[in-house]
Amino acid sequence: MGRAFEYRKARKMKRWGHMARVFTKIGKEIEIAVKSGGSDPSSNTRLRILIQNAKAENMPKENIERAIKRATDKDAADYKEMIYEGYGPHGVAFLVETATDNTNRTVASVRMYFNKCGGTLGNSGSVAFMFEHKCIFKFKPAEGADLEEMELEMIDLGVDEFYAEEGEVTVSAPYESFGAIQKWIEDQGFELVSGEGVRIPTDTKELTAEEREAVEKLQEKLEEDDDVVNVYTTMAESDEE
Repeated sequence: MGRAFEYRKARKMKRWGHMARVFTKIGKEIEIAVKSGGSDPSSNTRLRILIQNAKAENMPKENIERAIKRATDKDAADYKEMIYEGYGPHGVAFLVETATDNTNRTVASVRMYFNKCGGTLGNSGSVAFMFEHKCIFKFKPAEGADLEEMELEMIDLGVDEFYAEEGEVTVSAPYESFGAIQKWIEDQGFELVSGEGVRIPTDTKELTAEEREAVEKLQEKLEEDDDVVNVYTTMAESDEE
């Protein structure tokens, strides 16, 4: 299995213990999608895939419908997607994706977490180059589909990793290919299970257990903030994870 898939699996295992926060953050992403593209999933491709992601995370249907309804309320918060970059303890790079209705509040909170945990909030572009922006899709092809032919077609779309197991196919590609891959899967009539963007570190730092604890403290502080959607670091996964 490829590097992108292993990275996604490791992150997903960590998320299982924080499902309430995962639901809150998916709900916020759904609200952003509805605000920008409307509440009809058939004409809003981003909303359509977020609904699939929500189902893949076992988010209750009523939570999904509530998020869509909130976004159509004229008094609903207007969220913006912002990225913050910096360095945590021991020179570990951090990239923090947020969705916020108050950028002043969010940047102040993020800066406080960095400062309190021995890190430094940096400027835009200070660490982004250390991460590959990838998209990862999981889908169920039609029974009897030719996987070799499918892989060749998807390589033309930009796919650089293709993995099939137990009736499901998982692919990864540069994030720029997101729309083309989603359209291809849907045009084939395949069942789209999930699709997401991830940022994968191009190089990672090995740390001692004590050093990891300091980095994870900052990571946890950031992930607990309601405005934070994703936190990525260049800390190497430990053998225990």
